[in-house]
Amino acid sequence: MSNKIAVIQTPPVLLNLEKSMARAVASIEEVAANGAELAVFPEAFLPGYPTWIWRLRPGGDMALTGTIHRRLRENAVDIGKGDLAPLCDAAAKHNITVVMGMSEVDGAFSGSTLYNTVVVIGPDGTLLNRHRKLLATNPERMVWGHGDASGLRVIDTPVGRIGTLLCWENYMPLSRFALYAQNLDILIAPTWDCGEAWLASMRHIAREGGCWVVSLATALNESDIPDDFPSRDELFGEDGWVCDGDAVVMEPFGGPVAGPLHRKQEVLYAEIDASRAASARRSLDVAGHYGRPDIFNLSVNRAPMQPVSFTG
Repeated sequence: MSNKIAVIQTPPVLLNLEKSMARAVASIEEVAANGAELAVFPEAFLPGYPTWIWRLRPGGDMALTGTIHRRLRENAVDIGKGDLAPLCDAAAKHNITVVMGMSEVDGAFSGSTLYNTVVVIGPDGTLLNRHRKLLATNPERMVWGHGDASGLRVIDTPVGRIGTLLCWENYMPLSRFALYAQNLDILIAPTWDCGEAWLASMRHIAREGGCWVVSLATALNESDIPDDFPSRDELFGEDGWVCDGDAVVMEPFGGPVAGPLHRKQEVLYAEIDASRAASARRSLDVAGHYGRPDIFNLSVNRAPMQPVSFTG
């Protein structure tokens, strides 16, 4: 049985959670009306990927860096305070599973640290999983903290068993294997990366894991950067591609069945049959008959890494 999925690489409103959320809700309504049962958004869609970190000089204008980061923190998602409610309501209203990337603020402990987070929301509006990126990439470490493995899980959904890894987490072999070993049907890889090398990696993962792979970044042009972005004219021009998007759907043990969607601020639709993943692993199952657990064994610590525990 096949299911229609929607891979949404249209841009948010950078550093504006309210407007970005409104765009996400509108996109969910649109793709659900077109028959999609799964809506996938890019890495850090809420409230936009911090692309400025690749343009600021390391150790340079600390005042500007602080100003931008303050805006990001003020517009980050606090799950505990209900910031995901509009998204959950839209998922339930339209009976659709949603995968969303975001900058999440730790409202429970520090009230300040941000995480690169991806959530899976079920078609009843329930938060099924929250995964925080295990290790921020290069200058991202000045923006996001380290996540833990509490969300390194494969989740049952109406379209199949879904696991998520963010951007270069997909280059961590043990992270991939941890998902392969949970009967994975669909690996969703929200990212900021794009281009031929990244697409080749997604194809490799579809073959290695015998699973569907859905990958996308935000197709962002400099013209999409809001006028009120701090020092906008110093960091961005008027009309140049910041990220190409390259949304793609790879079939198990094969290549692309949809995409890549290059430099287009659109929705990529695809039909997938989750059951084909298990069938594709007949000849190569790295977590099963093509593994050697007597020689290699992976241990994953899923305990939440909380900084304090209170008693009494």
